[in-house]
Amino acid sequence: MKNNETEPMCAVDFAFRRIGGKYKGRILWYVSKYEVLRFGELKRLMNDITTKMLTQTLRELENNELLNRKVYHEVPPKVEYTLTETGKSLIPFINLLRDWGISQMEKENIPIRKHQV
Repeated sequence: MKNNETEPMCAVDFAFRRIGGKYKGRILWYVSKYEVLRFGELKRLMNDITTKMLTQTLRELENNELLNRKVYHEVPPKVEYTLTETGKSLIPFINLLRDWGISQMEKENIPIRKHQV
């Protein structure tokens, strides 16, 4: 096999490498609900994430072409995040996971946090 060729990979593994983890799905879902979110707005919506982890996760989503990052050159700095077309194509699946999670939480009598959306 040549150096520029890649090994075959499981499609499920590929997908979860892109959206897996504690925060990626939530970030994508929030950005889909609000359409455009700034860093500070995401931080307020996800109060359980550190600034460093949010920055790292946003970079990964951008590198995987799931989020667009638009920087405005002004003081104070302004950065906005929107979904790419590829990111938008994930939203129906994230909504299915959310619905499944709600039904499982209801079965187990686990309180569901109400979101602002």
